[in-house]
Amino acid sequence: MASADERNSRTIHTAACLIIGDETTDTNSAYMAKWCFSLGINLKRVEVVEDDEEEIMEAVRRMSDRYDLVVTSGGIGPTHDDITYQSIAKAFGLKLILHDEAYERMKKLTKPSKSQPNFSWDVDSPTKTARLRMVQLPIDESRDLAKQVLFTRDDLWVPISVVNGNVHILPGVPRLFESLLEGLKPFIVDRLVDPDGKGICRIIISTPMPESAVADYLTELAAKVAPKGVKVGSYPRWGKKNNSVTLVGRDREYLESLVPDVLENVKGKRVHVEGEDDEPEVATSAAT
Repeated sequence: MASADERNSRTIHTAACLIIGDETTDTNSAYMAKWCFSLGINLKRVEVVEDDEEEIMEAVRRMSDRYDLVVTSGGIGPTHDDITYQSIAKAFGLKLILHDEAYERMKKLTKPSKSQPNFSWDVDSPTKTARLRMVQLPIDESRDLAKQVLFTRDDLWVPISVVNGNVHILPGVPRLFESLLEGLKPFIVDRLVDPDGKGICRIIISTPMPESAVADYLTELAAKVAPKGVKVGSYPRWGKKNNSVTLVGRDREYLESLVPDVLENVKGKRVHVEGEDDEPEVATSAAT
């Protein structure tokens, strides 16, 4: 089994996202999917688990073992049901340790609360105890601390805790999740398959033909281009006149060479955004 340092240095081909929380309205996995696509990372799995220690432990162990990059979302707040840090620490046999830099940044950057005008960092209180939960991180004392706690912005105290070399713990608040995920790029760019950040290309073709009519052609095409790392997709668009065919891969020149043949065989039209060639719906009004 790979060590944490090996996981922290190997090339990133695949990723997984774990959404944690009993009451979650998830937009973060969709954001991560776009982020991965832009960097040429194959997002292989997205899971949602409740705030349950055993569920979190099982999921992160499995994901850490199977995928190059794992991102979790949620469960790192100050309340009793925010158990992500403790669950992931337990999953990998680590202690929760107060991270001094994170604590100092928290004290410096946290704005005073009108609802707690008498709060003081110098006085023990239930509020202080709750806040400290957010900077007590899973730490492997045998490894370089700088590889385990990442700060992506000077104006943000929230760290990215990196456990077992490839599990990145992020908050569930979309604004923070998105900011931290974008800030993670400089830390991993040299481990990407394409360090220049060209990512994956997608070509979309709109066709009036039903899936059944193009199925044989697309099956043959998919088998032909698979050795080149190209995936062929077919997506019905319910209630619309046109369906979508997609070509996805890293080699844009090769993808472009396929377009004329696909256009001819599916009687299609290339579009930049799915649905851009939809006919506008005509509004009708009831007679009065």
